[in-house]
This record gives sequence, C-alpha cells and structure tokens, in this order.
Amino acid sequence: MDRRAFLRSAGAVAVAAGVAGCGESSGETGDYDVSMTPRKFDPATVEVPPGTTVVWKNTSTHAHTVTAYEEEVPEGVDYWASGEFDSQSAAEDGWLDGNEGAIYQEETYEHTFETVGTHSYFCVPHETGGMVGAVVVSEDATADPTDA
Repeated sequence: MDRRAFLRSAGAVAVAAGVAGCGESSGETGDYDVSMTPRKFDPATVEVPPGTTVVWKNTSTHAHTVTAYEEEVPEGVDYWASGEFDSQSAAEDGWLDGNEGAIYQEETYEHTFETVGTHSYFCVPHETGGMVGAVVVSEDATADPTDA
C-alpha cells in the first residue's frame, strides 16, 4: 500500500470514528495527502520521512491557504506557505490585500519536507475556526506505512 492510499484509509477511519455526524467527510483523496474541507485540514496531522512531498487539495468551495507558523518552523528551515511568501506576516498581509496565496476549489499546493521536526501550519482566513495542521517529519516514519 502506498503512503497516500494509507493516509486516505486512515483519514476515512478517523472521520468515521471521530467526527461522524458533523456534516463533513474526507471522501476519496486520490493523489493528495491532506484535504482542505470548509473548516479543517483532513487529516490534521501527517507523519512522513524526510524528503517527502506533501500535497494539499482544496476539496471545498471556500478559498484556503497553507501557511506555516513562522515561530514553529524548525531551525534551519526556510519559511514556506502557499503563495511562496517569505514570512508569516507577508502571507497574512497578502491574503488581506486580495486573497494572495489562496488555493481555490480543486487546486493543490505541495511542499517537500527535508528537516526532522514538527512543521505546524494554518489557513489564514479560517485559523480562528481551528483550521490548523502539522506535518511531523520523522526518521521513524516510512514512505510506505505498511512497513511500520
């Protein structure tokens, strides 16, 4: 089983077990790792080995961003965000200045994670509603979770 297939099945189990009846579902993920629903990242946390490219897809009709928390970027890692901003404040200002960095319905954003650690991120317009996530990069993670 490949990593994306595993994440798809794990996400479906989490949705069924943890949020049944709340009106949102992860659905089929296809060639992406994290779905952007109207108000959350699904799954909220993924664990991957160094060198993995994570793909987010907007599966809702709301515009979203994938914006790193600058204070939580592991040491030595360049800042990252949809829209290719240099800082969290630039990403937030870009959104306010005309939805710069927006990922619209059915669009994707991807980022490759090389450095071990927790890479926390949020959606600028939906952060106050709890739309936050994390990519945990671990030497113990496998590209194929069935090998774990």
